[in-house]
Amino acid sequence: MANFDLIVLGGGPAGYVCALRAAQLGLTVGVVEREGLGGTCVLWGCIPAKALLESASIATKVTKAKEFGVNVGEVSFDYGVAMKRSRGVSSQNSKGVEFLFKKNKITWLKGTGVLGANKSVKVTGADGKSETHTATKAVVIATGSRVKGLPQAGLELNKTTVISSDEALVLEQAPKRIAIVGAGAVGCEFADVFAAFGSKVTIVEVMPRILPLEDDDSSAEVAKAFKKRGIDIWSGAKLTGTKVGKDSMTLSVEVGGKKEELVVDKVLVAAGRAPNIDNVGLKEAGVQLTDRGFIKVNDRLETNVKGIYAIGDVAGPPMLAHKGSREGHVVADIIAGVHHHPVNYGNIPNATYCHPEVASIGLTEAQAKEKKLDYKVGKFPFSANGRARTSGETDGFVKIIRDAKYGEILGAHIVGAHATEMIHELAVARENEFTVEEVDLAIHAHPTLSEAVAEAVLDSMGKMLHA
Repeated sequence: MANFDLIVLGGGPAGYVCALRAAQLGLTVGVVEREGLGGTCVLWGCIPAKALLESASIATKVTKAKEFGVNVGEVSFDYGVAMKRSRGVSSQNSKGVEFLFKKNKITWLKGTGVLGANKSVKVTGADGKSETHTATKAVVIATGSRVKGLPQAGLELNKTTVISSDEALVLEQAPKRIAIVGAGAVGCEFADVFAAFGSKVTIVEVMPRILPLEDDDSSAEVAKAFKKRGIDIWSGAKLTGTKVGKDSMTLSVEVGGKKEELVVDKVLVAAGRAPNIDNVGLKEAGVQLTDRGFIKVNDRLETNVKGIYAIGDVAGPPMLAHKGSREGHVVADIIAGVHHHPVNYGNIPNATYCHPEVASIGLTEAQAKEKKLDYKVGKFPFSANGRARTSGETDGFVKIIRDAKYGEILGAHIVGAHATEMIHELAVARENEFTVEEVDLAIHAHPTLSEAVAEAVLDSMGKMLHA
C-alpha cells in the first residue's frame, strides 16, 4: 500500500496530462493503467489511424505523380505494411509517455483500478495480485471510452466479419469489399484509408448526409470528393436486416425509397463510443451518472463525491482527446490549488483527417440560423489559392460565419489540405475575441494555404480580392 497526493484511473490523453501537470505542481502521483500508456488515442485511435491516413495520402499522391513530372514504375499497395508502420508509430508514442512519467517521477500502477472508501483505489495486476493505494488529495477518473457495435441492427461485433476501428487497425490486408456503418469522423477516415488501398467502400449513414455534425457545405464537399474516388455513399439509409456468412456479410438497406442488398467481406461499425464506467466501483463509491451514462460533474469537474473528479470521454461529450487533455490540465490546477482557466467548451476544434481534411470551430451556419442570429458568411475556394494550385490540392474552401454588427467570428469551417492545422488561427482568434477586421490586419505570408483564411474574412466584409 502506498499513499499519493493524487491517483488517476486511466493513462489516456486526459489522465496522463492530468498526471504530468500535477507532478509539475509538486504533487505525488500514481496512475492506474492496465495497457500501455497513452490510452485509446495513442494505442487504438488517433495516432495509429492518422499513420494509416498518411499512408493513404501517399498512395493517392503517387498515382498522380506523372502530372508533376515524376515517373514511377508499377505501383502496388500493401495494407499490412502500412498497418505495421502505424503500430510502430503508436508504440513509439506510448513509450514517449512512459519516459515523461519517469522524468516527472510519476508512478505507473499497472493493472485495473476499483474505487474504495476514503479516496482509496484497489489495483489488480495481470497476475491477479491486488494492492490498495490511497490519495490524500483526490482521485481522478479518466477511464475513457470503448467502441460499441449496433446489436439492435444485427451488427454485433465479432472481430471477423463485423469489426470496429480496433480490428481495422490490425488487419493484415485491406478487404476487397467493405461497408462502413456510420459516417462521422471515424467512418470517413477509414473510408479514405480503405479506398486508397483498393477496397470497394460503401458508406451507410442513417442521417441525411455524411459528417452530420459539420457544416452542411463541409459535408457536401467531402461527399463530392469521395464520390470522385469511387466511394459509394448511402445517406438517409435504414438498415433493415443482416445475414452473416462464413466469409461475408449481406446487409439489407432502405435508401432513397429503394430496397438494396449489399454483399461485403467486412462491415466496419463506426457508430459511436460508450464510456468505460463498468467495474470501476462508481456505484459503491456513490458517484452519480447522467441520464446518458456519463459521470456527472460540476463546473470544476468534481463528482458529487468530494475529492473524486472525472475528466475526458467518461465525463461526457465532445469525446475528443484534446478536450480531455485540457480537462486534465485544469483539474490538476484545481487539485493543486493554483489559478486555473475553466475549459471553454464553446471553442473546441473538430478535426477529421480524411482527404480532403475537415476542421471546424464554433457554430455551423444551420446553428446560427436556428439561434436567429444576424450573421454574414465569407467563403473562399482553394481552387483560387496559389499555394493549393502548386500542390495540386484544390478541393475545398474556408468559410467564416461572422456577427453582422460587430464582426465577431461565430464559426469557421475549413475543408482542404492541412485544414486540421489551419483551424488554430481561428481558434486563437475566437479565444481572444478577435473580430474579422483584426484577422484581416494580420499579414498572411504568400503563397500559403492560410491566405484562404484571410480571403474568407475579406469576403465576409464584402472585400474579397482574389475570387
